[in-house]
Amino acid sequence: MTNSVIEQLIQLRGIDTSYVDAWGKTVQVSEESKAKLLNAMGYNLGDNADLNDQLAEEWEQSWLAPLNPVLVVRNNEALIFPIRLPIQHVNDEYSITIVFEDDKQVSDKIVPSDGKFIQSTEINDSEYQEYLVQLPQPEKLGYHSLQIKTINGDILSEMRLIIAPQRCFIPEDIQNGRRVWGLNVQLYCLRSERNWGVGDFTDLAYLLRQTGLQGAQFVGLNPIHALYPFEADNCSPYSPSSRRWLNLIYLDVTKIETYDHQTVQSLVTSSAFQSALQHVREVDYVDYRGVMHLKLQALNAVFDVFNNQYLKRNTKVNKAFKVFVNEGGESLEMMATYDAIQEQLAAEGKPSWGWPVFPDDMQAFNSPKVKKFKKAHANRIKFFMFLQWQACLQLAQANQVAQDVGMNIGIYRDLAVGVSEGSAEIWGNRDLYVVDASIGAPPDILGPLGQNWGLPPMDPNKLYSQKYQPIIDLLKSNMQSCGALRIDHVMALLRLWWIPKGDKTGNGSYVYYPVNDLLGILALESHRHQSVVIGEDLGTVPDEIRDLLAQNGVYSYRVFFFEQAPDGGFFSPKHYPIQSMSTLTTHDMPTLTGYWHCHDLALGKELGLYPDEDVLEQLHIGRHDNKQQILDSLHGHNAIPEWTDRSVDQMAMHQELNHGMQLHMAKGASSLLCLQLEDWLEMDKPVNVPGTSSEYPNWRRKLTRNLEQIFTDPVLNSLALSLTEARDKASR
Repeated sequence: MTNSVIEQLIQLRGIDTSYVDAWGKTVQVSEESKAKLLNAMGYNLGDNADLNDQLAEEWEQSWLAPLNPVLVVRNNEALIFPIRLPIQHVNDEYSITIVFEDDKQVSDKIVPSDGKFIQSTEINDSEYQEYLVQLPQPEKLGYHSLQIKTINGDILSEMRLIIAPQRCFIPEDIQNGRRVWGLNVQLYCLRSERNWGVGDFTDLAYLLRQTGLQGAQFVGLNPIHALYPFEADNCSPYSPSSRRWLNLIYLDVTKIETYDHQTVQSLVTSSAFQSALQHVREVDYVDYRGVMHLKLQALNAVFDVFNNQYLKRNTKVNKAFKVFVNEGGESLEMMATYDAIQEQLAAEGKPSWGWPVFPDDMQAFNSPKVKKFKKAHANRIKFFMFLQWQACLQLAQANQVAQDVGMNIGIYRDLAVGVSEGSAEIWGNRDLYVVDASIGAPPDILGPLGQNWGLPPMDPNKLYSQKYQPIIDLLKSNMQSCGALRIDHVMALLRLWWIPKGDKTGNGSYVYYPVNDLLGILALESHRHQSVVIGEDLGTVPDEIRDLLAQNGVYSYRVFFFEQAPDGGFFSPKHYPIQSMSTLTTHDMPTLTGYWHCHDLALGKELGLYPDEDVLEQLHIGRHDNKQQILDSLHGHNAIPEWTDRSVDQMAMHQELNHGMQLHMAKGASSLLCLQLEDWLEMDKPVNVPGTSSEYPNWRRKLTRNLEQIFTDPVLNSLALSLTEARDKASR
């Protein structure tokens, strides 16, 4: 195989040969890294004959399909698409029929050779030609089918036709200049007088009601995707098992109807249960294993009663459950089956962390052994479907609370960029994921060693051949019961940093995705669900993706500490883009107190995150300068009292500085402002330390106060009302 052919393959598969790093330098991707990524994609570069055969087969298959799998167009664009046919048929007349979602149809007659000739090829001694055909633009948004039929009415080929709006949905009052604020929270970290050691959907409803009454228009959540009930310590919300389904730990067991039944009560009121419950409530870090064990005990008892009373009979409740199961389809069945298999393996003391350690004949959802398992364990699979049903109901009830108190957004959810290696999502669609690679980030200022997130990427070619259905399903499910969706690492719509399995983070490259198609689908689902879209565009972000996101109505994500001018000063929030969500910090950053007192740098040193002392020293110098610039800016905008110190050497973090920074942001231009509940409580420990796993208790730290205490605190109530007033004044 010649180098030129391999280079063409690299270009064809969207592998970048160079990129601009966080310091503005052009970095060349090594030949070894490019070869490893092609191998991960399934190309055997070590066998020229095998590779030749594979490329020839791919080329042949693409030509033998008269139509592409899918076409995404915007509602003001011309409908242009290629048709490939044997040369003897390109002058024939065909019917092109568009079948809309509502089953209505429109048809046109075409002769392919009347279109624009593109190219030709020879397959098995026969010549094939490709032409571009143009049709009138249909007006209906949605997921349609375009069919090419012969003169006899036979369907020769069919492709999905997706017609999308120009931009994502934006509420009318925000379009008209209203500026709003809300709180961001890691749901698990909430303490309350009634929860079981982890925040739950009832806590969320309480938080929505209280903040809504104070003028907030949304509450932002960490991803609430399904994790691993029987591997509960795998708790990162950004390494989920499935992004289509919910984390069962957030269920409020006490709100399920049969919780009050005597058999359930005899369990939960026992001294052993109450003692364990008291422990998980009191510890400062979430005891995921302990909480999940307690909840599953109670949920088993609740389900037994519920199943006998409702689901084994012809009741309205059973009919509603069956509707949910039918709508969830194969995805719900897959998720429930995965959990049931993992439960059984864990009970038997066998490895159970994910599908790679399942028995060999159960490592794919569609295997014969799994089909037998489903029949033998139908009731257990029904149990896990029931839990997902209850979780969806409780989330919807919380969202209804937001609507009842007049929030114009309500719940704002977060879509993780991927799923973990052993996830149910990969188990259910193995062809879609490249398991011999992982996504992450190249070295940058915040992560000098780079990051490997341990998440296998989707194969762009397989995503296309599956007609983008996995992306459509993800967006549909994550826009349920909310008014906004944050897309984590939104650059993934354009490109992802792929790392060959087992390699260092820097030994990878960017792989490109069909960004315009994905943005079109995002805009369509956004309008259908009336959901604002926020793109987390931090890190090494090409200018073209920011411009493209803005054009498509996606809100930029602006973090105060990253908004610096070339001279080192910090831009006033009044200069942020209107179409943005601004914030002071994120879950991957220190809290305000942690930042100001450099706790994150001390922790990073302790955890070995810096290559050497020189790097750490430079970070301390930079932090000192940044803090002084921030202090100067706050005084310059009269955001903090005149009597406060002007030298950072004399200025510790205190309440006036904390509140001043939040109100400084509230006076800014961004339509959306999101603040961290941790900063309301002046906490110092971070939620997560990027680049670590077991070295730090990531995703476990709870809040220092109960929700009930927070919303009876006059100081915090005053802060909330001041934020509402500042946002109202900032509105145009």
